[in-house]
Amino acid sequence: MKISVRASVRRRTTGAALAALVLAGGAVGCSKDGASEESPKMTPAAAVAKAAKNTEDITSISYRMTGRTPEEGRVKAEAQMRMKPDVAMSMKMTALDQGADGTAEIRLVDKAMYIGGGAAAAKEMDGKSWIKFDLSTLGDDALGGAAPGAGTADKNPAQESTFLTGSKDVKKVGTEKIDGVETTHYKGTVTLDEFRKSLKSESKTTREQREKSLEQYEKMGVDALTMDMWIDGDDRTKQFRMKGDADKGKLDMTITFVDYNKPVTVEAPPAKDVMDLAEMMGDIES
Repeated sequence: MKISVRASVRRRTTGAALAALVLAGGAVGCSKDGASEESPKMTPAAAVAKAAKNTEDITSISYRMTGRTPEEGRVKAEAQMRMKPDVAMSMKMTALDQGADGTAEIRLVDKAMYIGGGAAAAKEMDGKSWIKFDLSTLGDDALGGAAPGAGTADKNPAQESTFLTGSKDVKKVGTEKIDGVETTHYKGTVTLDEFRKSLKSESKTTREQREKSLEQYEKMGVDALTMDMWIDGDDRTKQFRMKGDADKGKLDMTITFVDYNKPVTVEAPPAKDVMDLAEMMGDIES
């Protein structure tokens, strides 16, 4: 296999991985029935804070993602993710502006990330349709930037919707149905600096979790976000939308939660279908 072909495949698949792992997993809870009802003392800021607090008990989620990322353009995806007792994820993602090369499946299991490109990838990788990133031994530095985001792929991405807790202008927009579920819609703007300052009052564990998500957006060059949140009657986020300007373009993503705290099983692809990135990089360098 030619080096140029391998490099081309690597660029396409790792780009999809970055979009999926950095942006896709705003893993907050989904809903049961009824809109979030504010008591006279429940201000918009308090309602958002309560929903953020409820992210802490989540063990797994399933969700849909749609929108635009700075590098991939228009994307859509469906995924399921487990946070406890260990991290695992399965996602099918399509970059709508990339034609046949824009579809990929991402699996994260047993500290390894697998990116599958199907039959099209197999034609360019000696019949192998998956690339493996061993996260137990490889990180961003070790990969030389070949797989941005790989070093943080095993971090819990369940904190994106909590960013609105750092906003100073949260307001209630109204009530709306999302997938047939009654929700209360909130909106606000927040800078990453404001969000970091808001973490000072949180516990060490919560602060560390949310700072990990914050770092992802800083790496993208995002300074501020406009956020919408739709909170259900169980004080959990049913949906949220994040918009901002990154170094390489516009970010506009919407995450809708389908289910949560249900069993999630993710299996690694068959070994015969997998090309190990470390081995591939070794061949290129030799």
